[in-house]
Amino acid sequence: MSRRAASKVVVLLGGPSAERPVSLVSGRECAAALREEGFDVVELDAGPTLVEDLKAIAPDVVFNALHGPFGEDGCVQGVLEWLGLPYTHSGVLASALAMDKERTKAAYRAAGLPVAPSGLFPADEVRRRHVMAPPYVVKPYNEGSSVGVYIVHEVANGPPQLSSDMPDEVMVEAFVPGRELTTTVMGDRALSVTDILTDGWYDYAAKYEAGGSRHVVPAEVPREIFDLCLDYALKAHACLGCRGVTRTDFRWDESKGAEGLILLETNTQPGMTPTSLTPEQAGQVGMSFAQMCRWMVEDASCQR
Repeated sequence: MSRRAASKVVVLLGGPSAERPVSLVSGRECAAALREEGFDVVELDAGPTLVEDLKAIAPDVVFNALHGPFGEDGCVQGVLEWLGLPYTHSGVLASALAMDKERTKAAYRAAGLPVAPSGLFPADEVRRRHVMAPPYVVKPYNEGSSVGVYIVHEVANGPPQLSSDMPDEVMVEAFVPGRELTTTVMGDRALSVTDILTDGWYDYAAKYEAGGSRHVVPAEVPREIFDLCLDYALKAHACLGCRGVTRTDFRWDESKGAEGLILLETNTQPGMTPTSLTPEQAGQVGMSFAQMCRWMVEDASCQR
C-alpha cells in the first residue's frame, strides 16, 4: 500500500451528476476534516475547466469526493491519471466496473458471490410489459444513491410507468425481501456491518435526509451473517479490483438464513456526509472521521 507525505490536497466536489448535492456536502465535510489534520486544502467544484484548475493549483493529492457519473465511473480517474496526480478511492477500471451494476454482478458471479437474478432491458419494453415476474426492482444500471429506483410489487396491475429521464436501457432485478445490511472495506480490512432501518424503501431521501433512516452498528444479526457480510465485502472489493475505501450493500431474507444473503452493489465512492454509513463504521472501530480522511490521503496513488 502506498503511503505518501502530502501537504496540499484538492478536494473534488460537486460535479455535473444528479448526485451533485450529496457530493457538495461530502466534499465540504472531508475538506474540514483534512484541515483539522493539518493539510492545506483547496475545495474544487469539478466543472469544464477542471484540467486547467488542477494544473494551476498543483496539488500533492486529489481527494475525490464526487458521486455519480463522471466522478465515480472512471472518467475523472482517467483525467487524474493523465495529469499524474495521486488520488483517493478506486482506479479507472474498478470505478467503471463497479458503476455498471450488471457488469458488477457478472464479476460477483465469477467470484462465487450470491446475487439476485437480473438483466438489462430497453426502458420502453419495461414500460409495456412485465419483463420479469413481480416483485422486481427497476433501476438505472449506472447511477448511485438509489436514484431512479422503481419497485414493482407482486400485486401490481401493470408494468411501471418509468419517468422520461430514465436511460434507454435499464436494469431489472428480482426483489429480495428482508433487511438492508452494508459493510465498509478500508484497504484490506472489513470494518463492520450496519443494519439500515427505514419505514419504507431505502431511497435517496432515506439515505441523506435527517431522520430518513436509523443505522444499527454493529448490526444485531447472527454471527454467521455478520461474518459472511465481512467476507463477501472483502471478496467484492477484490474481485472488482477496488482500492482505498468501498462499501458493499446486501439484502438479507432472514427466513432463508445464510442462503438469504445476497449482494446488491459495491460503492467505490461511499457517501461522507453526517448521516453516511462509512464514517459511522469507522467510528465504531475507533477511527475518527478526520483520521479516516487522513488515511485516504496517505493511501492515494496513481495507477490504482
